[in-house]
Amino acid sequence: MIFAKPIRFVYSKFSLTIPIVAAFILLQQPLNAQSGNTVESENSSPIPVQPIQPTQPENARPLDPQNSLLSLQGGQRLMTEADNAIASENYELANQKLQEARQIFNQLSNFHSQLAASFSGIDNRLADDQRTKALNTAQMRDQATYQLALVHRAQNQPELAVPLLVQIISSQQPTRDLGKKAYQQLLELGFVDIPYPRSSGDGQPPASSQSLK
Repeated sequence: MIFAKPIRFVYSKFSLTIPIVAAFILLQQPLNAQSGNTVESENSSPIPVQPIQPTQPENARPLDPQNSLLSLQGGQRLMTEADNAIASENYELANQKLQEARQIFNQLSNFHSQLAASFSGIDNRLADDQRTKALNTAQMRDQATYQLALVHRAQNQPELAVPLLVQIISSQQPTRDLGKKAYQQLLELGFVDIPYPRSSGDGQPPASSQSLK
């Protein structure tokens, strides 16, 4: 009974010291999953890493263009659904579908552009093919953006249409057909006041291009 308290005190102190020392040792080890330097004991042997085999090979298939949203066909399908919604004057649904289509075309364009840059100077044929796909999907993105701007106009939301129209002009350049249409929309909204292209005659602006059909 005389040594009960000192022993309890030493045991308590020892039990607190072990976790502290262990934590300190762990903190000295670098947590780098990509590092090739691993700490092994003298008797340890490397653990063989087996490649992961898919248990269901049918799930390890490439993207299905007809069903995947991340595809040209997926974006075009959304554009068709948006056209149907516009025809029935369901502008909320059309807005949603056009937003989704615009995002998909933009992602595809970025991905193809990145691949084109990666293979430039390595395989020019592949790089040119990816660059062409990037331009085509960017054109579809701008068309979806233009249609979305018209939907905003139909909903009396010109403040949402203006930024989209400016983006189209920056992407397309004012000399291209879609760029001219976007500028005409800005003119009709009163955001700009000089017609383009300016005619050499009486300077009358072209006819309105606001049409969702």
